[in-house]
Amino acid sequence: MLSRLVLTDFRNHADLTLVPGGGFVVLTGENGAGKTNVIEAVSLLAPGRGLRAAPLGEMARQGGKGGFGVAATLETTHPQSPSHVWEGLGEGLSRGGQAGAEDPAGGEISIATGTIATAPERRIVRIQGATAPATALAEWLTVLWLTPAMDRLFVEPASERRRFLDRLTLALAPGHAVHSSRYDAAMRARNRLLGEASEGAPLDADWIAALEAQMAEHGAAIDTARRETVAALGLRLAEQPDGPFARAGLALEGWTGAGETLAGDLATGRRRDMAAGRTLIGPHRTDLAVSHLGKAQPAALCSTGEQKALLLGIVLAHAELVAERTGRHPVLLLDEVAAHLDPRRRAALFAALAGKGQVWMTGTEAALFAELHGEASHVALPFVR
Repeated sequence: MLSRLVLTDFRNHADLTLVPGGGFVVLTGENGAGKTNVIEAVSLLAPGRGLRAAPLGEMARQGGKGGFGVAATLETTHPQSPSHVWEGLGEGLSRGGQAGAEDPAGGEISIATGTIATAPERRIVRIQGATAPATALAEWLTVLWLTPAMDRLFVEPASERRRFLDRLTLALAPGHAVHSSRYDAAMRARNRLLGEASEGAPLDADWIAALEAQMAEHGAAIDTARRETVAALGLRLAEQPDGPFARAGLALEGWTGAGETLAGDLATGRRRDMAAGRTLIGPHRTDLAVSHLGKAQPAALCSTGEQKALLLGIVLAHAELVAERTGRHPVLLLDEVAAHLDPRRRAALFAALAGKGQVWMTGTEAALFAELHGEASHVALPFVR
């Protein structure tokens, strides 16, 4: 869990410090108060581009000094050495690190991310004061989220469902972030070579073959991890009794080639990919198919309410699976989750989440969380112009 969160020049927050509790953390306030901005900051403490998938340059506060900082103290189950002073990431990250350094060793770790004014699109990550790749964050914190924009997940392009699936997979296999990053880097380099060749440049056969071998190696790991996640989560969902949240059936569609054949398939498909201007086979062409088990119907054909219930069911089951497999609960970020649920489903949701780790929720009114009966850390954010 996060025991301390410090935001500096992040979105609309010039300087915000929160000390949340270990269970429900409820953020309320008017539209524009920056509730979603807070949980977006938490989402950046895991690999990836956060719950909005926005460019880093958009996250720095307008009118600020340039760059932003998100720093946190994380309570873990394993003792760690004391934090060091954070250097080079600006005042916000330095203060966040120094605050952690005052705490004694014994299960606390300081993590931070952000940018500096001279490099607004280069993300910097520090763990215990040491520079680290963003993928290393997966070893310390698992973060999952649901936002109103995800209500259309089942009718959006396949890329959005892959992103959702990869977040689920990362929680069970932290190395998934590294494989995904290296696969994407190799694919971008291959596409660039093919693009240059289409314009008449000679094609370096050895270099492109090496890139395809990298894609095959990391693509096989990506595909294996995704399939294991879908199988384990699908089994858990199928075994759950019927309740207020619909049970989802999960399957992978699209590219299904075995990793050991991918290098050969890429080599034989160079001319096709050159004409298309992109790589047409590989795990980046996979889709997550979701169905409503009770109605035997694709999720895309379900009502908006049913789709939201399916998503909630998936996230709740996955959180249980993560806790069972890893021994730690994921941090859940639920943006405006209570706004469109009837009182019965709200109460059922809160009951299902109770005791399941730290859960951050946002809403415009405290009344939406009355069923919690005061069992939450409550933060009322003022409107910030």
